[in-house]
Amino acid sequence: MADRERPRSAQAPGSSDGREQNPHASASKWRHQESSAFAKHAAQHAQQAADARESAAAGRTSELADFINKSSRVEPPAERPVTAGGGYKPVLEAAGHAKDGAKPEQDAEDGRGEPSDGKEIVCGPLLNYRRMERGRWYGSVLIVIKGGGPEVLFKPSLVMRRVGAAGGQVPAVDGQANGGGEVGDEHEHGGMRFESQRLYSDARNTFWAFDIDAPIEATEVQYEYSVPEMRFNSQHKPRTNNFFIPAENESMRIMFHSCNGFSVGTDEDAWSGAALWNDVIRQHQAVPYHVMLGGGDQIYNDGIRVDGPLYPWANIGNPQKRRDYPFPEKLRAECDDYYLKNYIRWYNTEPFSSVNGQIAQVNIWDDHDIIDGFGSYTDHFMRCDVFRGIGGVAHKYYMLFQHHLPPPASTYTTDTAALTESTQGPDPNQMVGTFVAEPKSDPSYIVGKKPGPYVAEHSFNIFTRLGARMALMGIDARVERTRHQINYPETYDLIFKRVYDELRAAAASDKPITHLIVLLGIPIAYPRLTWLENVLRSPLAGPMKLMHKRFGLGGALFNQFDGNFDLLDDLDDHYTARVHKAERSMLIHRLQEVGSEFSCRVTILGGDVHLAALGRFYSNPKLKIPVEQDHRYIANVVSSAIVNKPPPQAVANLLAKRNKIHHLDHDTDETLLDLFNKDPGDSTKTAGSNHCTMPSRNFASITENSPNNQPLAGANGETTNVNGGASETNGEAAPQSFIGKDGHSVLHQGEVGSGTKHKAASVETHGRGNDGSLDVRINIEIDPSNRQGLTEGYGLSIPLLAYQKPTTPASAAPASSSVHSAAH
Repeated sequence: MADRERPRSAQAPGSSDGREQNPHASASKWRHQESSAFAKHAAQHAQQAADARESAAAGRTSELADFINKSSRVEPPAERPVTAGGGYKPVLEAAGHAKDGAKPEQDAEDGRGEPSDGKEIVCGPLLNYRRMERGRWYGSVLIVIKGGGPEVLFKPSLVMRRVGAAGGQVPAVDGQANGGGEVGDEHEHGGMRFESQRLYSDARNTFWAFDIDAPIEATEVQYEYSVPEMRFNSQHKPRTNNFFIPAENESMRIMFHSCNGFSVGTDEDAWSGAALWNDVIRQHQAVPYHVMLGGGDQIYNDGIRVDGPLYPWANIGNPQKRRDYPFPEKLRAECDDYYLKNYIRWYNTEPFSSVNGQIAQVNIWDDHDIIDGFGSYTDHFMRCDVFRGIGGVAHKYYMLFQHHLPPPASTYTTDTAALTESTQGPDPNQMVGTFVAEPKSDPSYIVGKKPGPYVAEHSFNIFTRLGARMALMGIDARVERTRHQINYPETYDLIFKRVYDELRAAAASDKPITHLIVLLGIPIAYPRLTWLENVLRSPLAGPMKLMHKRFGLGGALFNQFDGNFDLLDDLDDHYTARVHKAERSMLIHRLQEVGSEFSCRVTILGGDVHLAALGRFYSNPKLKIPVEQDHRYIANVVSSAIVNKPPPQAVANLLAKRNKIHHLDHDTDETLLDLFNKDPGDSTKTAGSNHCTMPSRNFASITENSPNNQPLAGANGETTNVNGGASETNGEAAPQSFIGKDGHSVLHQGEVGSGTKHKAASVETHGRGNDGSLDVRINIEIDPSNRQGLTEGYGLSIPLLAYQKPTTPASAAPASSSVHSAAH
């Protein structure tokens, strides 16, 4: 512990785990920015909201283009004043950032006002899940304290107590239920005490992490934890938090979400704030979740270039001057302050703040965790100093808040770039009055071997067990991303080696893994917009680009960063983009091989697109393979956004019209399922012909139908049939054969009756079957003006895989063999 507590500046530079070092010692990955239509709004917002509204309306080209380049996700701020009753308040004002890049007054959490005693919690506790091994559950808790620096002000400890076997009423998830003020010693009786590890500390704040663990028992167990002797600066945050560990022979109940924030300029009050977290709380109280998977955009940091320190840079009209703009220490410190305050603000915002300490999180990140679009602009612009600089700062707080790990010792600035070309080590300017812990990781991470192209840090991919028969594979698709690649080939090899090793060990044990959940930041089975890519890349677009460069015409169509069409960076960011076609195919083929090798069903989770949908890969019907034996059947649960506003109805309807049957290869087809038999409640959110894309805020619940469950009785006392599908649908007998069907039909029994009447859609019957399948429920918001966040469930079941090796030589060779070999 003594070695861990000394400042990084006193430690030898270099990596303790042998990973390749980047000479710039920056940190993070990136993606793309907001649209130029948004930039136009941002610049004019600083002068007059009415002008911004008029200009944005004039700059729109079409509803589809408007949505893709994000302008439809950005609304001019309301002209009504902020009231004491909690009316609309722009994101950045709430974050404490002044307009036009002006330095704000120091907030209470700065730690630079009155002296701190090191006992005031300004953010947290935040609960993370790590892994399960050797009969124990491992997790971590993070708290952020006011004040700090090289010296320790106060070293906190955490007390965790076994409440008992689960099954009773889950404690209310709100601060009032657990009182306020300091946590006393009465919670220590019969509990376990965990010591803290200091991850990072400067004059503003100190980050303390607790590595916690508990035995896995024969029954599901509830635990509670608290941090004695500490004060909270918020009244709503629970002082004592509860969480649940599954029984040793059960898999985890999963909650999945993405896009957990508002685009800058959105009228948050009109969208009832983060209302759907209220429904998460209700469902958690009814049947507790064991883990909460964040699929990216856990926070929106895009406002840094609107009212934050990047405002002057973002409004430079000349792309060349913008690319050459320096990133000195002063600008780095201002950006650092922005990201820190925005994280503290958002993770303290109700009702999200009451959940993030009660359901253990596992997160990967996406572009908005940095800034919109990072990684998908042209290479020469992505390498500019400002992008490298804020990428490093965003990575710093991503590692702290979302992974509870020490950040890099320092991040990129142009002040020290010349020095770090020849000398490794922390930036001494950033180390003044600062403590940074030694690097550490966890067995649940698969760390990339070399730094990303635009941020000098390594990708943190995830493999962890989710209970008895499920596992999670999470791909960090930001650190290594460029316009032409998502991840390095070597990183895929590392990830799949770990997957094969883990599944092989599990197969040799008494608990083989039957479901592999793959967590991606972007959907991978989703309608293509190839026609739009072709238009924007055609020679006919050349004159338009020239007219824009010379005379500024068509400003709403072009981004401010590299001068290209603003739509291209968004399109290039999708797995279905033409530039990612080969990499996408390789990933799906390798997942298919995992399924066939271990008879393990693969299911993909992806968000980002602000729509709910259910994509599927499956064997070409001519092969006549039932889904229960089909290793190519991979469902892609598309769930987003839990907070941000959805696209216009016309966009969802157009995407539904693009829902063709695509051919991944000779043997694999793909398309969306008609999951939505009706619009939620009495609303009208889609056209009558659209049953596959739902433009409404949402999150997903995923639960195994455990083989240990008692058979689930139907309405008339009969048990449900295999895969959780209802034995009858609308009074008609369910079909017994799906051979020869394509993706515009149901492909297996678990898809029969999918939607609101499926047994997976009901809280009472979700996950209560016993055939080993997965129940998936996408919880769709009914009315965005309802602050209770009421939802309606749409369900289906994903069957187990009972793979049978082919018997004929012609079909024995997998379709992915050539791609797989090339990847290696």
